Amino acid sequence: METSSFHSALIKIDGTVSVRGAATARFPWWSFTKTALAICALRLVEEGLVDLDALRPGKPFTLRQLLQHRAGVPEYGRLASYHEAVARQEPPWTRERLLEAVGADRLDFAPGTGWEYSNVGYLFVREMIEERTGLDLAAALRQFVIGPLELISVQLATRLSDFSDVYWPSRSGYDPGWVYHGCLTGTPLDAATMLHALFSGRILRPDSFQSMQEIHPVGDAIPGRPWTICGYGLGLMSGTMAEAGRAIGHSGAGPFCVNAVYHFPDASPPITVATFTDGSDEGRAEFEAVRLAFGDG
Repeated sequence: METSSFHSALIKIDGTVSVRGAATARFPWWSFTKTALAICALRLVEEGLVDLDALRPGKPFTLRQLLQHRAGVPEYGRLASYHEAVARQEPPWTRERLLEAVGADRLDFAPGTGWEYSNVGYLFVREMIEERTGLDLAAALRQFVIGPLELISVQLATRLSDFSDVYWPSRSGYDPGWVYHGCLTGTPLDAATMLHALFSGRILRPDSFQSMQEIHPVGDAIPGRPWTICGYGLGLMSGTMAEAGRAIGHSGAGPFCVNAVYHFPDASPPITVATFTDGSDEGRAEFEAVRLAFGDG
């Protein structure tokens, strides 16, 4: 079994903060970036710049369906050729090569009739944000999410050099261009702060947050992970983790580290936890988040 150290931040519902490990170091947020993208997209809905339920121009799916992985868009994570190219540390493929390799013009199912996790779907969300704002993704996230919440450590990694200052620097030779929807980096404290702000009503209107929490059921227990019931909202994994009760947030995984960033409304008091560790097992980060949330930290 690989050894791991955990680096975590906890924020109670009253705003009390505590940290563990290197909580002020920078880590890749991996798929927790999807939560930031969803918040940004819903801010654009609030501004009247995009319609959550209108068909995307020239496409048979909506923004809501993309955010909830219900658009039928194929996923590049299941391509052996993709993982082989990453392992060889090749330069990231062009957008055109990626979409051709994944067969993005052939949907896995009719939009709204199924569910399948899709990073390509979130690439389309990224492109919608950039198109509607006239900004690149880094600037759009700064304007609509990072800036308003004063997340001073958070940056969008776009070049290999942007990973030079992340924790575990000896393992930072990964090009974030392989994360086509974008990969934020930042501290565990800023990750917890963003999710805490969402549940504190600091970043979205109540109606937007309600839409974000409308869950599509995905399944039951996942072997090796604490989930007992799984669902997905808009950029939020949501379900129950056995005795921990409800858990709402997102996990993330990349070539050398994983994370779990969750709000636990059934904890006493409710608490938001962000924990990062090395390795490739998201379950370890999720179990650690549960342990911290329920007072074993």
